[in-house]
Amino acid sequence: MPTRIKAGFGEYLRLQRATMAPPGQSARGPASRRRVPGLRRQEVAEAAGISVEYYTRLEQGRAPRPSREILTALAGALNFTAPERDHLFRLVGELPPEPLAPDCEVRPGLLQLLRNLDDTVPVTIHDGRLDVMARNAAAAELLGTQPGRSRYRRNIVHQGFSAAASRILGDEGAHRYARWATAELRSAMGRYPDDEYLRSLCAELSATSATFRSYWERGEVMADRSGVKRLRHPTRGWLVFQSEMLHDPERDHWIVIYSPSR
Repeated sequence: MPTRIKAGFGEYLRLQRATMAPPGQSARGPASRRRVPGLRRQEVAEAAGISVEYYTRLEQGRAPRPSREILTALAGALNFTAPERDHLFRLVGELPPEPLAPDCEVRPGLLQLLRNLDDTVPVTIHDGRLDVMARNAAAAELLGTQPGRSRYRRNIVHQGFSAAASRILGDEGAHRYARWATAELRSAMGRYPDDEYLRSLCAELSATSATFRSYWERGEVMADRSGVKRLRHPTRGWLVFQSEMLHDPERDHWIVIYSPSR
């Protein structure tokens, strides 16, 4: 692990500090009488709970690599957004903090994309808990609805162990999907280890599905984000799609596009 920070780290701190409004003054308020724009080093240091000397050394690139706790404190002192905070972490070779939960809202632009592709390409969006958040008309027609009132009815892992999976994917395809879905659940639980919803989903599938138990015992995680899928359309019969999964890391949303094979 590196012990020194990158030169860009100090520059990034200085640039961000210069954009911050001084105490008692809004960012769009009257111009400050200060000769230097933004916050003073002392103000940032006090807000982050570190010494001015240490903060100065950080900006000058002369300090040892800061801890994750100090990086988090600096991000809070400078009112960083999540992307700004993540960039700060990467500048010292640290992985950004994992979100506590996926975002609960889909970006409006993605919803518009789904509507624009209603009659041509099936598209679904699911979150990091593997719950479907949105899908367009073409996807609803192809994949159908999940019956019942289970709290997991929108979950793509739970759906993989339902009777509908074999109807849509065929027996062989359903088994491949069940293996992939089990591995996806393990990955999701690794990212959100304290998530009660994922824990209870795993417990229910373990209690009700021997197939799930057999795949779970393999301890697999996968990174299959692209593949050819053969799906049974309710009126057009078997169709072949090129499936692509695209990730929105800030919200932890997955966009799944089913491109019809020509």
